[in-house]
Amino acid sequence: MSNSHSSNARIVRELVLANHILAFENVLDAYGHVSVRNPDNPATFLMSRSRSPEIVDPDDIFIHDLAGNVEGMAAKELYRERFIHAAIYEARSEVAAVIHSHADDVLPFSISKLPLQAVFHAASSIGAKPVPVWDIRKEFGDTNLLVESVDQGRSLTRSLADRSMVLMRGHGFAAAGSSLIYLLKMAAALPRNARILLDTLHAGGEVVPMSEGEVALRDQTDLSLPAGQRQWEYWCRKLGVAFEPGGF
Repeated sequence: MSNSHSSNARIVRELVLANHILAFENVLDAYGHVSVRNPDNPATFLMSRSRSPEIVDPDDIFIHDLAGNVEGMAAKELYRERFIHAAIYEARSEVAAVIHSHADDVLPFSISKLPLQAVFHAASSIGAKPVPVWDIRKEFGDTNLLVESVDQGRSLTRSLADRSMVLMRGHGFAAAGSSLIYLLKMAAALPRNARILLDTLHAGGEVVPMSEGEVALRDQTDLSLPAGQRQWEYWCRKLGVAFEPGGF
């Protein structure tokens, strides 16, 4: 890990793997990013410099402060929308990991009145209530739709509130999790949930979303148990890397 005082090499390894997993799952492509809060200093977070997630390696991971700065690096070398991560970590002390994605499957729900909510069990972390939609125009007028300042990041975070994710009109989504494994399972399930929901609507079917009680019971799942770790073993096998149980 470059330019970092974090002693937790495992966190860096897992963050690199998270980038590759999200690329494998087509949640991230050349753009989008994932981060983790720095366990050595919660007022900072770890994220790659501006690279495509599929090719991120440990030397690309740098410590960012909550203003989105990296000591000794020019802004042009960093992700332009790092302020999404900075603002969420600033506002939500319980958040341990953040992702921003442009996954096409969620976009119809960001530009219409169609509500996005969990309709199958693996997507329970989306929640029973519709995912909120943040429209940058409400506070900033016409923009390029990118979150390029601390103020814009804080505006998005206000729409996120205490939820696990927020849609960004005509752009994508941002999501926050209490752990990296929780976040990645949620991010991988979100596009699938969107496709299932749209397929049902296209077929003219009546949508029956998950209930508040079902979501609450699913959230009690212990992801450190073998059933939870099985997902990581699967991803590691697909990516050709060694599986280390108990991480994330």
